[in-house]
Amino acid sequence: MRYDLVIFDNDGVLVDSEPIANTILAGYLTELGHPTTYEDSLRDYMGAAVHRVHDLIRERTGQALPTDFDDTLHARTFAAFERELSAVEGVTEVLEKLQADAVPYCVASSGSHERIRVGHRRTGLDRWFTDGIVFSAQDVGKGKPAPDLFLHAAERMGVSPERCVVVEDSRLGVQAALAAGMDVYGFTAMTAEDELNGAHGHFRAMTELPALLV
Repeated sequence: MRYDLVIFDNDGVLVDSEPIANTILAGYLTELGHPTTYEDSLRDYMGAAVHRVHDLIRERTGQALPTDFDDTLHARTFAAFERELSAVEGVTEVLEKLQADAVPYCVASSGSHERIRVGHRRTGLDRWFTDGIVFSAQDVGKGKPAPDLFLHAAERMGVSPERCVVVEDSRLGVQAALAAGMDVYGFTAMTAEDELNGAHGHFRAMTELPALLV
């Protein structure tokens, strides 16, 4: 394999959470008086940490979101995950192959550690991701499209950025990986290929990924 470390995004790449999370986010913002469609949420917030929601609302309206916004959003999202969340089709087969080939991997997500863990427990992916290989934007304080999270993951895993490959499904994530000096492959199951400009390759089914990494 060409790489010494495979870094997975979480939402939309490992767990099929983007439709659930963006439906809830759009509904909650609309409820608060900031009309937002599901498509708006995907365009503006997919792949981003929650601070981006605060930043864009303040920039566009001059208003601050409620102080309990994050807690309420997370509670609604986690409850929906417990009811509905599933792993992305084919991802366990990819993880099995990486383990069989002794290729290190980790997850680097804009979501909180709690969000990652809730999703992994619900889908059974927790068996593949121990604490030492789970990284969150919480760890660096600056989420995608900044490169900080991916650089932090590489440093913690002991691999230089140029030997890493990132698997992403969001525009912000691709930008972050490129800024970190890493190769990146765009997963287009939910995102149009032209939204992932700059990616070194694109794939629509997770089973296609291993062939791109050799």
